[in-house]
Amino acid sequence: MTPSRQPDQLLADIAEYIVDSTIDSDEACRTARYCLMDSLGCALLALNYPACTKLLGPTVPGASMPGGARVPGTDYQLEPVQAAFTLGAMIRWLDYNDTWLAAEWGHPSDNLGGILTLADYLCRQHAANGSGQRMTIRDVLTAAIKAHEIQGVIALDNAFNRVGLDHVILVRIATTAVATHMLGGTRDQIINAVSNAFLDGGALRTYRHAPNTGSRKSWAAGDATSRAVRHAFMALAGEMGYATALSAKGWGFHDVVMKGNPITLAQPFGSYVMENVLFKISFPAEFHAQTAVEAAVTLHPQVKDRLDEIERIEIHTQESAVRIIDKQGPLSNPADRDHCIQYMVAIPLIHGRLTADDYEDSAAADPRIDELRAKMQVIEDPAYTRDYLDPAKRSIGNAIQVFFTDGTSTDKVAVEYPVGHRRRRDEGWPLLIEKFDHNLATRFDAGQCERIQSAFADEDKLDAMAVDAFVDLFV
Repeated sequence: MTPSRQPDQLLADIAEYIVDSTIDSDEACRTARYCLMDSLGCALLALNYPACTKLLGPTVPGASMPGGARVPGTDYQLEPVQAAFTLGAMIRWLDYNDTWLAAEWGHPSDNLGGILTLADYLCRQHAANGSGQRMTIRDVLTAAIKAHEIQGVIALDNAFNRVGLDHVILVRIATTAVATHMLGGTRDQIINAVSNAFLDGGALRTYRHAPNTGSRKSWAAGDATSRAVRHAFMALAGEMGYATALSAKGWGFHDVVMKGNPITLAQPFGSYVMENVLFKISFPAEFHAQTAVEAAVTLHPQVKDRLDEIERIEIHTQESAVRIIDKQGPLSNPADRDHCIQYMVAIPLIHGRLTADDYEDSAAADPRIDELRAKMQVIEDPAYTRDYLDPAKRSIGNAIQVFFTDGTSTDKVAVEYPVGHRRRRDEGWPLLIEKFDHNLATRFDAGQCERIQSAFADEDKLDAMAVDAFVDLFV
């Protein structure tokens, strides 16, 4: 980037935040520890699904990198870009990691695919030859808080979905910024790297919507965080940036991608997003449906023996849910089903539960599911939409009522805040730990599970632990 040219303000703001800001929020740091725990648990659980594991590892079979980044739950040692893809795909595969809902949606812990593997690589390089940085878990948590913040604050005002782009564009932007800094990049190198990340444009949302809903939505974040690590290494190698990548008339991101609308920031960068991030604790379900599933579980005892007497089911929800997960007709695969509010309500009405296995073909073959889906009406509740967008509330309300052929009905069961919401943290943390313990046990023996649990039990020791020693616990 030509030094005399002033960079676009957003590029400068991101670089200034990354280089100059200090994270001093105890709440953000504590939440980030739970985020790291939960994300790794989700990644380990994904290793039980062949559709995920077939995509993992070196690009070319056998092309491992001794001394490279390790991938938790596996024996892979990979160069950092492919390691970021592998862990990023694992974290996101089951749609079970954290969530951010605003004008744009997303899953900020997707950035950990790049952050943790790059930190492990740098530690191992330092141990091998004295180069690189001996990073600690506190460094990883700080990077995660900043990545969450960049992704989430940009998402507050800017709906990339409205122009057909997938939210993983923000994973690429956020990981690029923190990864460049992790490598020792300067303010100008961060600007250069992030400008190139914007010039990539964005992935289309095609794979999230009928008739093309597919498994790419489960590895798109891995692709984004790995591309970001690539941009970071290129910036450190001296690759130029583009000062007006956003604002260039006719050719910049604003004109080409955003239809002439500039990206705006609703508030300065701080630690707001990590403090308010949403966790998927109870159900592996698209987050707009989390409270609908909770309501359906509540209704299960009242309807389980009367399924054939149901006349209709009303689902009252927010506008965003109507727009992205209200689906009629056939659902072709698990990726289709876990983004269908009717499917996610039918399963708990029938079984009183919703697990990752309930999206598989064998579970979907139950004819009662589509019979119930055909009786469902999805209705926007304007109050839920307002509270969803209200920064003081950030609710994700849903209500369900079941009507029977004899003229009777259940109560209208409403849930405004899911258990993973900031307003339900005290209730949620013990359940998040239970979720993590369950996911650990799907991959490791009791002794290894206990060592990992012990590491998370002492916050000060965890923060001070070198990243490579931490990753040792998972391989």
